[in-house]
Amino acid sequence: MDEILGGGLRRQSATLLRGAPGAGKTIFGLHFLAAGVEASETGLYVNLGEPVDYIRETAAGFGLNIDPVNFLMLSPTGEEFRTEETYDLFSSAEVEGPSLVENIREEVQSIDPDRVVIDPATEFRYLTTDEHQFRSQILSLLDFLKAEDATVVLTSQAADSMPDDDLQFLVDAVLTVEDERNRRTVEISKFRGSSTRSGRHTLAITGNGMSVWPQLVPGRHGRDRQHRTLSSGVPELDTLLSGGLTTGTITFFSGPTGVGKTTTGLQFMNEAASDGNRSVMYSFEEDTETLLTRADAVGIPVAEMIDEGKLRIEEIGPDELTVDEFTNRVREEVEAEGSEIVMIDGTTGFEQSLVGFDGNPMAPLVKVGRYLRNMGVTGIVTNEVHQITGEFRATEQKISHLADAIVILRHVEHRGKLRKVVGVLKKRTGDYEPRLRELEITSDGIRVGEPLSELRGILTGTPEWDTGDAGGTNGNE
Repeated sequence: MDEILGGGLRRQSATLLRGAPGAGKTIFGLHFLAAGVEASETGLYVNLGEPVDYIRETAAGFGLNIDPVNFLMLSPTGEEFRTEETYDLFSSAEVEGPSLVENIREEVQSIDPDRVVIDPATEFRYLTTDEHQFRSQILSLLDFLKAEDATVVLTSQAADSMPDDDLQFLVDAVLTVEDERNRRTVEISKFRGSSTRSGRHTLAITGNGMSVWPQLVPGRHGRDRQHRTLSSGVPELDTLLSGGLTTGTITFFSGPTGVGKTTTGLQFMNEAASDGNRSVMYSFEEDTETLLTRADAVGIPVAEMIDEGKLRIEEIGPDELTVDEFTNRVREEVEAEGSEIVMIDGTTGFEQSLVGFDGNPMAPLVKVGRYLRNMGVTGIVTNEVHQITGEFRATEQKISHLADAIVILRHVEHRGKLRKVVGVLKKRTGDYEPRLRELEITSDGIRVGEPLSELRGILTGTPEWDTGDAGGTNGNE
């Protein structure tokens, strides 16, 4: 949240946190006060809603320490409502409104708080005679709290039946929390004095309290980088790519199911691990156990790479993460863990597994690709083409523009035998061999054969031998 706010809330400012009941406004206030406790600051919680014991229990449940925080309970308890005297007191808005504000003033002058939460501030509206008095009292209170060097957070039960436009005009910052389509978001619509992140960012409430994942903006990230060549460890495959993949670029391995896209990607990660580099693989279409079994069967030591900390595999199921959660996991792997290769295994699964697409479901993948380039990280994307044979397509989601290089893998049928071929369709960062080679995946690993110079129509899936002018071939395959 501090990242979205450009560092955090400004000192001696007033922030309005808007949202429907259950959106997380109180939890945000508790985080704010708990952060003050960690900084040895004094906090005051002005409570016009839930009982104090309930608030403290809520904070404890999330592991937030607010023990030193002072509470000013202004919400009437059941016991108070049983007395005629209290009933008379609450029946007169002209009396009650000013007295509540005065109670807050006395408490603030007594404890001199650095942080103040008023939850919910919209309750004052019920205790005033008209809108003018409400605005005047809130403005007066905010001016007083700022003059006392306090940083203030007010919550508002935002609803069509109770607009809070007037409060938005009176504060320095406005944060709106919404919950729709099983996704909570937070948006900053107003913030005086600092640069903030625009847009709607994912927010979640877990057992540890509130978590916020900012939208990924690739242009905000970057570091100095030098391009080098990443070998696959298979000489013939490297020959196709004129040495291998270029680091800091995005490569698509494109082809139908079972053709070897994931295995080929793992081969590059295995070679990187032998040079001491770390990789991460996000698997959207295959469970980890199956992946480990297949890798072991072809001689790629994935389990060993994981044990040595050279590879991390994260399995992501349908509707498991929001887009912002995923992109922030990628950032953590790159910036905190130092991963040099990021592999996204399955564009179809990627589209189905992430929640919170705004428009084009492939747009987040484009953002991730641009981010990886800016950070000098090598990206590998496996893209499934659903047609096993027939008309050739590099991708089906029309995202080939994202790729700096495209390696195509195809099934072909020749003389009653199903075979695989591999070739390079494009490579922006250098030359490549424009010929197709046979690909075999064996118990000893990946094998790439000599160029298939005598075959024509391989990309149609039904190749034919080129007989040439010599009247045919010798009949050998």
